[in-house]
Amino acid sequence: MSEITVSEIALRNAIESDAAALCAAEREIARTPGRLVSAPDEFVEENFVRLLRQLDGSGTYLVAERDGKIVGHACLPPAAPLRALAHVRFLNMVVHEGNTGQGIGRRLLLGLLDASRRNGIERIELRVRATNTAAINLYRKCGFNEECTSLRRIKLADGRYLDDVSMVWFAPEKAP
Repeated sequence: MSEITVSEIALRNAIESDAAALCAAEREIARTPGRLVSAPDEFVEENFVRLLRQLDGSGTYLVAERDGKIVGHACLPPAAPLRALAHVRFLNMVVHEGNTGQGIGRRLLLGLLDASRRNGIERIELRVRATNTAAINLYRKCGFNEECTSLRRIKLADGRYLDDVSMVWFAPEKAP
């Protein structure tokens, strides 16, 4: 198999007709315990449609495509529906099965950071499993800093626990 280059990946704004594919991808990834917080049966296509409508046109819900097929997606929904938190977004990013390690996550993340600057987003928060060192390293390289580790935050069906690392990015002109 030939190595995929990031230049073969196109980013575009997600659209409502992507909802089924995005939902299916997250369901598939959630089949591996601990990869996502949600269980496969907790993903509902209508929730994707609702979020796509909410973020439509803002550039804050992106999909990565290769040869017309979605291979990753990422979005920045508001952290909370409160005026005092209007400057804060929460990062949700998924590289679809079989497409990791190819620069897709980095491409999506950089696209969202560009959109954040244009949309006046000042703070982006995320949570990542403490064991996901590849993702943590990517976030650090893109300007995120660790805020804390939440011990035993995720409880798996078999009773095991996973720790989450909370990270944050500040718009450069708004950095503390």
